Amino acid sequence: MVDVTVAIPTFNSEKRLPEVLDRLREQINTEHFSWEILVVDNNSTDKTAKIVQAYQANWSETAPLHYTLEAEQGAAFARQRAVEEARGTLIGFLDDDNLPDSNWVAAAYAFGQAHPEAGAYGSRIQGNFEIEPPKNFKKIACFLALVDRGANASRYEPRKRILPPGAGLVVRRQTWLENVPQRLVLNHKGREAKLASEDLEATLHIQRAGWEIWYNPEMRVYHQIPRWRLEKDYLISLMRCVGLSRYHIRMLGLKTWQRPVAFPAYLFNDLRRLMLHLIKYRGDRQRDLIAACEWELLLSSLISPFFLLKNKYLEIGQAKIFGLREDMNALPGLVDKKVSTAP
Repeated sequence: MVDVTVAIPTFNSEKRLPEVLDRLREQINTEHFSWEILVVDNNSTDKTAKIVQAYQANWSETAPLHYTLEAEQGAAFARQRAVEEARGTLIGFLDDDNLPDSNWVAAAYAFGQAHPEAGAYGSRIQGNFEIEPPKNFKKIACFLALVDRGANASRYEPRKRILPPGAGLVVRRQTWLENVPQRLVLNHKGREAKLASEDLEATLHIQRAGWEIWYNPEMRVYHQIPRWRLEKDYLISLMRCVGLSRYHIRMLGLKTWQRPVAFPAYLFNDLRRLMLHLIKYRGDRQRDLIAACEWELLLSSLISPFFLLKNKYLEIGQAKIFGLREDMNALPGLVDKKVSTAP
């Protein structure tokens, strides 16, 4: 056993991974505890494995660099493999586009020692943007795993239903093994699955078990945001995946007896917010990227329970689900038409 495992789930990262490994090689103040690095290759088809082998050949023994393959595609499967293979009491997750500060590992270890009640805690994540983000980008920044809750550590209160992303997250290995299912409902296999938020699902299981979830600003990470992640097609797709996953996350955060009451309440509130958004922006969604993203999130959240039932539990006809989406997407035009022809 070691004190900290830094786990890097990765897919086709031959261009991104070297900079992450270089940052880990330069970590400071780690002399008083033991740690290791574990790269989990999620079935890459590029030279990711050879990149790791080249680094291993010239790697310091102070923090061993390990490699393992997870052939089942999906971020949830890669993280689960990391937990199973890790030897650390604490596991710090870094995505292959996350660049940690030089004291990230030391800060992760120190926080874990100072807060034994914390089952998981997230980093302060800032963006390194290839291009300038769009106006009002802060409204959706959290969906790109960007988190800045200030300079002071704070606890994520369960009643606020906010949790840190998997990027930059540190968990207690035993806590994960005891409380997180080996196969999550939101097994994220990429955008074609139309699902996301599998990292929130795992953290929510830990919180429901009675562990506290914290934010640690001393763990600073820089998330590399390329141009294509700020393009409309990608952002709309991301909002759709988050929205379609939202019903499961919502229900998981409730007690069983609360769910029958919460379902119609969420449905009504989503519809209300959708109508308010429609009235506020009208035709501006075509010109305002952030407004378009918010609309897609609200619409997908409304559809989420039906989408998940169709895909996981009941054989609801494809036409019904997508018919609902087409009807809702037609609403802006109908309302704009009524507004323009009103006396």
